[in-house]
Amino acid sequence: MRNVLTLFSSVDDVLCHRARLVLAAKGVTYDMVPVDAQNPPEDLIDLNPYHSVPTLVERELVLYAASVVTEYLDERYPHPPLMPVDPLSRARLRLAMLRVEHDWVPQVQAIQMGNKAQAEAGRKRLKELVTAAVPLFKASKFFLNPEMSLADCAVAPIVWRLQALGIPLPKDGAKAIEDYGNRIFRSPGFVRSLTPQERQLRALPD
Repeated sequence: MRNVLTLFSSVDDVLCHRARLVLAAKGVTYDMVPVDAQNPPEDLIDLNPYHSVPTLVERELVLYAASVVTEYLDERYPHPPLMPVDPLSRARLRLAMLRVEHDWVPQVQAIQMGNKAQAEAGRKRLKELVTAAVPLFKASKFFLNPEMSLADCAVAPIVWRLQALGIPLPKDGAKAIEDYGNRIFRSPGFVRSLTPQERQLRALPD
């Protein structure tokens, strides 16, 4: 029997991984359609004017952009909740996710898809951003929140890739970042969110 949800997703992309991590955390079953960004399938071209991933389809509903997809999933499948109840905390997490998407993600993409100079600049900038975020990794069990949230679903896929991207952890924050990552990487939901290609990027913690 076909699942109600279909996710068009790259097999190694931080924004797609973000959507898959939310689905896994919610325990939602779905059909995944692997997408090559250079050669998107006809179905995706028909559904999404930008041909971008992740794209989520639920019956007649079509959603794209990782932030839209993940917030919809959190509201559509409320358990476990991935956003705090109070407006101030929700706003802080939304702002953090915006910063990750606007600042961190382009550096990852430059490293993965840019030329040598672009990749080197991306590594330098991403290292600076991760170093600047060390106090946030130290401040709470999860990113800006005592419980796992949508912000973690945005940050964890990048932390998972740091080693493969050639980003050394800052000395004064290495343990905090490793501890943060391991808390999430040990969860069954995170393991389910990984594609075979993403599993090859690093070892899962014991």
